[in-house]
Amino acid sequence: MDVTDLRIALFSGNYNYTRDGANQALNRLVGTLLDRGAAVRVYSPKVAEPDFEPTGDLVNVPNIRMPVKGRGEYRLPTGINDEVRADLEAFAPNTLHLSSPDFAAQAALKWARKRDIPVLASVHTRFETYPRYYGLGFLEGFVEAMLRRFYRKCDALVAPSESQVQTLIEQRMHSDISIWSRGVDRAVFASDKRDLDWRRQHGLADDDVAIVFLGRLVMEKGLEPFADTIIELRKLQAPHKVLVIGDGPARGWFEKALPGGIFVGFQTGPDLGRALASGDIFFNPSVTETFGNVTLEAMACGLPVVAAGATGSTSLVRPGQTGTIVPEGTPKAFAAALAPYCNDDALRRAHGRAGEERSKEFSWDAINDAVAQTYLRLHAERGR
Repeated sequence: MDVTDLRIALFSGNYNYTRDGANQALNRLVGTLLDRGAAVRVYSPKVAEPDFEPTGDLVNVPNIRMPVKGRGEYRLPTGINDEVRADLEAFAPNTLHLSSPDFAAQAALKWARKRDIPVLASVHTRFETYPRYYGLGFLEGFVEAMLRRFYRKCDALVAPSESQVQTLIEQRMHSDISIWSRGVDRAVFASDKRDLDWRRQHGLADDDVAIVFLGRLVMEKGLEPFADTIIELRKLQAPHKVLVIGDGPARGWFEKALPGGIFVGFQTGPDLGRALASGDIFFNPSVTETFGNVTLEAMACGLPVVAAGATGSTSLVRPGQTGTIVPEGTPKAFAAALAPYCNDDALRRAHGRAGEERSKEFSWDAINDAVAQTYLRLHAERGR
């Protein structure tokens, strides 16, 4: 069996209606698989005006608006109906890939198990950490148990970093976990995309030090610790300005929490590469990411990184070489890590150059081939 024999049904909670790092990776994976001769059909919620066109054939699954305050732009798959089941039967997949543990994925998993179809699940985010950002931290143990029940029914898992694999093992999610890393588009993200005119247009002088936030403006991306850290940094009198790239339901809250911050809104493609490369330091306090695409993109743009000791960042950032990891994740600790980069131009540039060099190790072709090989391995094991 080779890649051309694969017929893959991919279930995603968000394939293209709202752009994020996870669905960018999924679309690239589907593109690679199609280029290599595999058949792929994607099952995910559809909306009238998605953020981007999907790669491959996309089939709508039943869904409702996410019943969580501040997350109304997201859709929650509620299962698979007769129409989706008929489509699955007609497509006749021999491989199932589940990218989020929602109700549609659970129903698809049950459907595949009845037909002895290998099932691979990819882990894209730390779902068990989400409740803490909505005042529901007491639910983390319950969510972790639900995730464990779901993942253990799959044949194998893939996760984007060694640190995330280790976390999943410690959580007893599965015993068969391999790495599906992430790549970076070097035509978009590179230090030579820095644009001084763009900076000036947005109120950044050539010698200003801009600390960048990049991501969807939702609380679980670490907006509160980011804002609290800036308060602490001001106490240290470290020269800086704040550049926020992104949009979302919590933008109003973030603007009030960061008076004087420069908000440039949602950016994509070359505009995103220019905006990111026009910053000076990348600060990522979030602990929800399993890889941190934005961290890799910032490194490719030549920015040193200050990040929380989260699973993704610890596999990317080399402390003392490309940035700083802050395990305790308190605003004072973050501020203490940011201050040297604000005050020392030479340090900032040296770590930025080292990060850009490290980013060159992440090739999309090799990365996506690892997933295809995992599909084939599961089939070979089925045969034995």
